[in-house]
Amino acid sequence: MEYHNKLVLAPMVRVGTLPFRLLAAQYGADITYGEEIIDRKFLKCERRVNEYIGSTDFVEKGTDNVVFRTCHQERNQVVFQMGTSDAVRALNAAKIVCKDVASVDINMGCPKSFSVSGGMGAALLAKPELIHDILTTLKRNLDVPVTCKIRLLKSSQDTVELARRIEKTGVSALAVHGRKVADRPRDPAKWSEIADVVSALSIPVIANGDVFEHDDFQRIKSATGASSVMVARGALWNASMFSPGGKLHWEDVKREYVRKSILWDNDIKSTKHTLKEIIMHYSCLELPEGKAVIKSETLADLAKLYGEEKYYQFVSDNRSLVNGSR
Repeated sequence: MEYHNKLVLAPMVRVGTLPFRLLAAQYGADITYGEEIIDRKFLKCERRVNEYIGSTDFVEKGTDNVVFRTCHQERNQVVFQMGTSDAVRALNAAKIVCKDVASVDINMGCPKSFSVSGGMGAALLAKPELIHDILTTLKRNLDVPVTCKIRLLKSSQDTVELARRIEKTGVSALAVHGRKVADRPRDPAKWSEIADVVSALSIPVIANGDVFEHDDFQRIKSATGASSVMVARGALWNASMFSPGGKLHWEDVKREYVRKSILWDNDIKSTKHTLKEIIMHYSCLELPEGKAVIKSETLADLAKLYGEEKYYQFVSDNRSLVNGSR
């Protein structure tokens, strides 16, 4: 995995599933992070090859609950992001998936209570010894690149100090979200503090924060000196922002996401969540489209809503042929 001059899809809970990662890649994303997956949950999973849809699934044992789905097409660009607070647990979880992904990343920036209360995510920022333990354990025992994603600390000096300690573990790159734990998305990202980290390190730094247009990729690179750029909300609202040719209309991008969700049999809750986030940005959920998405119970319902019944039928018929020939 190469981390220079890359456009990167950030990890987003309930958004970064296989269809959205492939959507971003189609428009030009070089590296695509999956949503954060908790190590304890992943340790309950087993790997299954899903010939029915052509994917590799990691399914919770004793259930049909797909915790992580990937495919050969994204093998060299998908990053498995994990939430953890224990080195051995992290390693055991990573070993399950490491042959099917391009790299493994540890989440050290999530401020959500489910993550922090378990000692994961942003809670790790206050535990440099534990960070060192987790990253060195993974680095010594895995054949894929290991990276992590952090937020800014109280002072730029503190962030730089932590970043230097992280660099010493041998990670391949460091992603830095230009906000502190207490900051909200509406608070401006502090690009200058990302620049301080970049100038202190020799490994690639991936800059994240306030990237909404394709031109912003170059703007944040120029302002920070970062090797690569990561985008979250900008890509969620219109994944074609990765395209150097300019954005497509968000309605067209949304429909392509629906098609990919049908093709890869995406979880209906994740699909609806992503669609609702897009609709809320451009419109509102109280209008007919939003209400219909909320009411939808299956991918077939969404196919009907977005005029993709023929595509849904085509995909279903092809799966039946595959199933029948086995």
